[in-house]
Amino acid sequence: MIPEDILLSFHAKFLNYKKGDTIFSKGNYPSYYYQIRLGEVKMNNYNEEGKEFIQNIFTAGQSFGEPPLFIDEPYPANAVALSNVELIALGKDDFLKMLYQHPEVSIEINRSLARRLFYKAVMAPEISSQDSNKRLKTLFDYQKSHSNASDEPFTYMVPLTRQQIADLTGLRVETVIRGVKELEKEGYLLIRQRKIFLK
Repeated sequence: MIPEDILLSFHAKFLNYKKGDTIFSKGNYPSYYYQIRLGEVKMNNYNEEGKEFIQNIFTAGQSFGEPPLFIDEPYPANAVALSNVELIALGKDDFLKMLYQHPEVSIEINRSLARRLFYKAVMAPEISSQDSNKRLKTLFDYQKSHSNASDEPFTYMVPLTRQQIADLTGLRVETVIRGVKELEKEGYLLIRQRKIFLK
């Protein structure tokens, strides 16, 4: 999102994490802007019963964890490496300085935050829906609409595991598996070699 040369000119550094490593924990106060160079990061938290809920999954070129950075509040969720990850981290003071000196970057950050708010607004009513297949369709439609997917049917592959789909929708894995099979019978999606392709 933010060009690396700009980040490096403000003293950003490279950080590496192994799959499963925690980058920051719920309740920590933010001190860095994080942008992913390689790998995937999930933002998650757990309910009282210990069930994981994934807030979002971020991939190369995306940033995560900015809202608390702007408002001096603790992180409301954890950030965990889903794979080996390489990040660019820019200290909070340098990050704010960069935004003042590069208004075009500030606008891009606002766009990114607006996309995430839009995602939350789309998903929030569906998460409370009792219709599990409706939850799945909303997630899949959102994923496809925010990709460079072709209009050709069944060429877009959902880049999520069944477990990640369950954690993003608040469903059990068994419910996701059953729902995906039902949606395939409806012609909404196609399963090929255990991968989900959307119409």
